[in-house]
Amino acid sequence: MTNFITKNTSLAAGTAKIARRISLALLGTSLGMVGSTPLLAADHSNQESDHCSIAIVVRHNTGSTRVCDPKTVRSLAQEGHIFEQNQMGMVSMLVVGPGYDPAGALKWFERSASKGYAPSQVNLAVMYINGWGTAPNYGAALRWLHEAANQRYARAYYNLGLLYLQGAGVTKDPVEALRYFRKGAEAGDPSAQTNLGYMYDSGTGAARDMKEAVNWYRKAADNGNALAQNNLADLYLRGEGVQQNDAMAFELFQQAAAQGQTGARIKLGYMYSAGRGTARDLLTAYSWITAAATAGDDRGRDLMRSIESRLSAGQIAQAKENARKLNAEADAELSARALQP
Repeated sequence: MTNFITKNTSLAAGTAKIARRISLALLGTSLGMVGSTPLLAADHSNQESDHCSIAIVVRHNTGSTRVCDPKTVRSLAQEGHIFEQNQMGMVSMLVVGPGYDPAGALKWFERSASKGYAPSQVNLAVMYINGWGTAPNYGAALRWLHEAANQRYARAYYNLGLLYLQGAGVTKDPVEALRYFRKGAEAGDPSAQTNLGYMYDSGTGAARDMKEAVNWYRKAADNGNALAQNNLADLYLRGEGVQQNDAMAFELFQQAAAQGQTGARIKLGYMYSAGRGTARDLLTAYSWITAAATAGDDRGRDLMRSIESRLSAGQIAQAKENARKLNAEADAELSARALQP
């Protein structure tokens, strides 16, 4: 993982630093990126059969889907409906409602969590860990994560695994982290599956086992996890744990890049620039790497500069517009996913 080399060809300058990663996507995977220091994964799952979802309001779906208005969601939350209380907490953090209000989100999560609703218990723990709407409090966070874990709630296992892996609020213990990631992975949580794959990939908490790494990356990738898609694509690109296959790597990088995964966007740009797994296309390569850079990931800067020297001013302008659209599409998809029931 320290050198980014395939069986056949070294990657272009600027991509060597892009190694496979563990998932640290906290409020990020379900609430959208909030704040500058995301730490854990919050949850938006539905454990009620009868609910009115903000996601339905946002999408304005027709046909058989019930359309709810925001006032109805708030009214149901105020009446004590736990799903809607969790939704209101997420709205306060996503700024799709009246405004960004961490303190308000905390109160909504508390109301739902105190009634035993596991998604809110996880979200409340995330708030305490990050100090959003309250002072940081690992003791309270651990209490709520264990409350949700006692209900065999997969996302709670994932977050507990992260705390043990990082030594945040607990003694650092990779073996215990792996145990929690396995519990979450076996319960179907894609982020836990990704991290379990990474633990075997890197030999953290267990002996390195690429067969197990590929197995769990694939499960998470099939469940739509962008980081797992990126990590599995990396294995195909390098021929590590699997038969080297540019076409498969390209397909998986595409899937992850479409969700905004910046490492995948840079590596997809590399594949377009080198003509690996696809026809060589410098404009498209520059578009993807620029999208990653404007999203804050500078790891492809050297490759981007190399491609830029071979493009006209008009092509560069077009690529930058393409990058803007790619980021707008990814942001819209993330916000929609965050509130889906």
